[in-house]
Order: sequence, then C-alpha cells, then structure tokens
Amino acid sequence: MTDAKPPSGAVRGTTVSAEGTPVHRFLGIPYAGPPSGANRFRPPVPAAPWQGVRDCTRPGPAAPQNPESPAPPGQEPRTWSEQDCLNLNIWTPGTGAGRPVMVWVHGGAYLSGSNSDAMYDGGSLAAASGAVVLTVNYRLGALGFLHLADVLGPGYEDSSNLGLLDLLEALRWVQGNIAAFGGDPGNVTLFGESAGAAAVGTLLGMPSSSGLFRRAIMQSGTAERYRTPQESARVCGEFLEVCGLDPARGGGILDLPVERILAAQEQLVLREGAATFAVPLPFQPTVGTPSLPLPPLDAVRGGLITGVDLLLGTNLNEGSFAVEMRPGTAEDPDYPDRASAVLSGAGVPRAAASGYAEALTRTLSREPSGTELLESAIADSVYRQPSNRLLDARTGSAGKTFSYLFTWRSPAMGGKLGACHALEIPFVFRHADSPQAAFLTRGKAPTSLSNAMSGAWAAFAQTGIPRMPGLEWPEYGALRTTMILDETPRLDADPRRELREFFETVRLRPAS
Repeated sequence: MTDAKPPSGAVRGTTVSAEGTPVHRFLGIPYAGPPSGANRFRPPVPAAPWQGVRDCTRPGPAAPQNPESPAPPGQEPRTWSEQDCLNLNIWTPGTGAGRPVMVWVHGGAYLSGSNSDAMYDGGSLAAASGAVVLTVNYRLGALGFLHLADVLGPGYEDSSNLGLLDLLEALRWVQGNIAAFGGDPGNVTLFGESAGAAAVGTLLGMPSSSGLFRRAIMQSGTAERYRTPQESARVCGEFLEVCGLDPARGGGILDLPVERILAAQEQLVLREGAATFAVPLPFQPTVGTPSLPLPPLDAVRGGLITGVDLLLGTNLNEGSFAVEMRPGTAEDPDYPDRASAVLSGAGVPRAAASGYAEALTRTLSREPSGTELLESAIADSVYRQPSNRLLDARTGSAGKTFSYLFTWRSPAMGGKLGACHALEIPFVFRHADSPQAAFLTRGKAPTSLSNAMSGAWAAFAQTGIPRMPGLEWPEYGALRTTMILDETPRLDADPRRELREFFETVRLRPAS
C-alpha cells in the first residue's frame, strides 16, 4: 500500500519496516489551504483537491518558528514555510476493518515544534498497536495566536485561536479521508504533550470540536492556558511596537516579512523569560472570542463535549528543566522567593507561600532543598494542579476519565532532572532507545514500561479503557485513583494529596 486514494486527492507514500512489521507512511499531506498572503491571521480553509498522484514520501515543512534555545540534544534545525505548513503525516499498518485513529499534537509552548520531529515518528506505535497514527502541524507563535481583533477588525476576531482552528480543520480532514488509509473516522483519539496537550484541553471547551474526536489523551497539559481579550490585546500592543508598527493601526503586519515577525516574537519570548522562573508563554489562545466563548474549564463543567473519554496525567518533575536550564543572574532572589513568585502567578497569595513549603515537606516526609521547592512549585502551578482541576471538572461526565503520574527518573545530569517534562514521550512512541531519546534515557529506559504505556494508550484509543499487563486501571472517580507509571507500575489514591489540598484551600484565580 504505497498509494492511497482519499477524497482530497491520490497520494503516494512508502512502505517501511517498524518492529518487523510493514507500515505504510504518507508524509506532508496538506489538510488546509496556504495560511499566507490574504489568509494570514485568518481561519484555515480546506485544502483544494488535487489532480494526479501527489508525492508524499518526504516530510512537509513546519510552521514558521525560531530555533529553540537551548535546542534539545540531537535536534536538527527545522525547515519551515508559512505557505505550506498545514500538513500531516500518516502511518498505517494497512486497510481493513476500521482501525482506531490516533492524532498527535506536538508541544513547544505554542512557539516551536514539528509533526516530523523524529521523536514523533509513528511507525513503531502503528506497528505495535494496529492503529492509524497521524501527526499534525499547526500555526505557532504570533501567526497562530496574536489577538488582532481590535486592530484589524472583522474577519480577524479569532486570530488568537488560529492554531486551534487549524487542528479542528485537520480533524475534519480526518473525518472525510482517513478511511482510505484503513482508519475509522468514528473512533478518533486526539493526543498531545505540553502545549499540544493544552491545545487538546482547550478543544474540550470549544463548541466546534463536538463530534470530531471520541477520545483524548493529555500528557502534561491543561485546560487553563488562555488569556482574556484585555490581556491578549496588551500582548498584541507590545508585539506591534516591537515590530515598529503603530499599535492602533497594525495593518502593516499583514505584509510584514515573516522573518520580521519571528524576530519580534523572539523579543517577547526573552522579555517573558526574564520575568518568570517558570515557562515563558507569551502566545496563548483568547477566551471571549467566537470559537472560544468561555474558559475551557467552565465549558467542561457545564457539560460541553461530555461524551469524550479522557486520559490525563503529568510527570513527577515537570519543572526540572526550568530550574536546571535557566541561566542564573546576580539579581535572582533565593529559592523560596522564586517559588513564591511562581505560585503567585498561579493565584497563590504570597503570604501563603510558606504553607506550600510545609505541604511539600509533608509530601516528602522531609524538608525540601531550594531547587526541589522551586521545581515542585513550577510543576504544580503550570501542570499538575491544572490537571487536577480538569479531572475534577469531569465529575459526572458521560465519558470515562483516567489519571496517571509518570515517575521514572531520567539518569541525565546525574539524576537532577528526575521524571522531567517530555520524558514520557519516547515511552509512548516506543522510541526509548532511539538516538533522539538518548540524552534523557541514557540507554536505561525499561522496555517493559514503554511496552506497557504504548499498549495502554493504544487500548484506550481502541476501547476507551487503558489496559496494563496484569493490572486493572480503574477510572479516576471519587478516590482519585491514579496509575503510577514507573518500572513497576502501581495504583495510588490521590498521590501528593497534601499539595492538591493546599491549592484548593488558597488558590484565588486561574493562571493566565
């Protein structure tokens, strides 16, 4: 099966061997029209059908982006294009009785990433699971999330949600075309990590998502990564000033070279990075807009898209990269004050920050070091407690809800990173021994854990229940039952309960 004939147009791919199994691969298939020229900062339009057979043997370009700094070890510079970035990749074991479909949304703080990064190669997962695996590109940074409604007027009301609208367009393409690749359009699981998981969490609160996916998996994500129109307008004003444009009349941005947009984008990233000890997130979706009328968590509580099954979790040490990789300065306060600043950004009054340290001491059964305190504050503020709130918001939903906590520790940097952000990805995609994962796994990743996780993700996509070898995985429920994913997986009820209870007691408002 090197040729496929979906309604969008015939495509030619290649057949590769993954884990000893033939897998058919189609790369760079356009799912939407070019988001450039007159379509810049506008919602996506369906890709025009093509004649003949399209060569899909090579990856398509990524969305425009600056190089990551510092770049992940082994990461090669990405090729990008504003015009041709809205493309997807497909790995399928072949046609047959409708296979479950798994659609991956890459992370990167809504600033970077690509569906063709080696870590997201779906061949091994497709071979082992029998699922059809897709990876999707979407617009990033200012081109995907800059709030221009007040500046450019009608037609640009959703300019700050374009990355999300791109994903919806990709899911519509899946609905109309995936059967030609052996997939079941009625059994689609949307899964992603970090910003990709935040995109999934936000889509759970978007009315236009209804019916486009049956299940969702969120790895280190949140349904609370958004801004109000007022906050987004402030960011837009700053961005236009950096571009040298009048903030009140930003029409020139429509013709600005994309390189100028990326240069201005990097300046905002540096400003944000200097102002936070956590993760700089200058570009985010905007609520109170046509496609995202309510905060996603409120929409979920209200029963929107209630029938979607959800698997949601975090890694134990989500904040370790931010602690270990952020360059220190002479002006940096001590660790308790840094932790207090991070917690304050998550709605915890500074006067209550000492209570967080006390809760962490009870959790660890010892007093934490300064770096442990800051790392935990970042993990809780940006990832874990937003995940807990989404789990609670799902109470009474028609769909099933499952929770995990990934705790296998990376041996990198003398173990300083712990179970760090993104460490679970090679386990899910069955790349734990790949060169791309080597920096984090150092050849010590337990194959049994990778097999168990990829198998559980695939089982969830097939049936809505993640299954582990010899271990039942119950729903989250009133006991807050959570699967601890380590070399020997186990179940725990309400892990790190003291920290969850602290946030529930003192938190005042959602983080932006």
